[in-house]
Amino acid sequence: MIEVSIQNESPYDLPAYATECAAGVDLKAVLASPIVLKPLERKIIGTGLKIAIPVGYEAQVRPRSGLAAKHGISVLNSPGTIDSDYRGEIGVILINLSNEEFSINPGERIAQLVLAKHEQIKWKINEKLSFTVRGSDGFGSTGKK
Repeated sequence: MIEVSIQNESPYDLPAYATECAAGVDLKAVLASPIVLKPLERKIIGTGLKIAIPVGYEAQVRPRSGLAAKHGISVLNSPGTIDSDYRGEIGVILINLSNEEFSINPGERIAQLVLAKHEQIKWKINEKLSFTVRGSDGFGSTGKK
């Protein structure tokens, strides 16, 4: 476990893991009243949470599988990255990928937040890259099976 400082400016309890082995915590919508997402509409939904992520980590905002499977609601830039030097409110860019309007209620669980370790890149310029069997084949080149 890693300690992360948080400011909770929402009326809700801190995000918590639903099960012992869960990777993410649920983020809740902080709204004055319900809002409607029309088909293909996107909105940034506030969570009332601000966090201080340790250097070398990022927080990833991901869709909730139930909202995606049952209602076509997803996180537009999935996963959304929160950098360790950001101190503003966590916002979730929700999009309605279904053909029906979807209502989001205050306090509804709208996304998951996962903490992930990362490295930064130090570029090394080369005239040629190392050989692999795959080479530059991409976008479906390995087949369907």
